[in-house]
Order: sequence, then structure tokens, then C-alpha cells
Amino acid sequence: MPATATKSLRTEARLRPDQKRRIERAANLRGLSVSDFIVQHADQAAKNIIQEETSWRLSERDYKAFMKSVLNPPGPNAYLKAAAAKHKKDLERL
Repeated sequence: MPATATKSLRTEARLRPDQKRRIERAANLRGLSVSDFIVQHADQAAKNIIQEETSWRLSERDYKAFMKSVLNPPGPNAYLKAAAAKHKKDLERL
């Protein structure tokens, strides 16, 4: 969300009393309102989870094999050559 955007969306959460006290204490220690504390930390947790779930983690061996394939791809096989020829022919008919 851009820094100039107006905060207008709202959400709710049900907390146990011990969670509420802990969050209030942590927010106070950081000099934040409970709302700002929750938003900052929930947003950062969301970013971390998205990064973790949408990234690849490769062993060194797998990384080397992947990079070798990317940097030195095999030439086109017969199926790809036939598909390219068919596509070229289809374009010529347009």
C-alpha cells in the first residue's frame, strides 16, 4: 500500500487475555499503539511467509545443475522443431 494511502480497512481478532497483555506490553516497549504494532508485525509476517512460499531453495548440487541448464540449454528437439514449423506456417496463412 502506498505511504500516502488512507487507512480505511478494518479487521478484528479475538485474543486470549494473556495474548492481549503480551501484545500491549510489546507495543508499549516499542512506543507504538497496539493497532500499529499488530499491523506492522502482521504485515511483516505476511511478507515473510509469501517470500518463503514463493521462493526456491536448492542444494548446491541442484543449483549448479539448474544454472548449467539455464546457461547451456539443449538444442531444440524434433517435437519443438515441428511445432515451430507449424506455427510459422500458421502465421503465413494470416
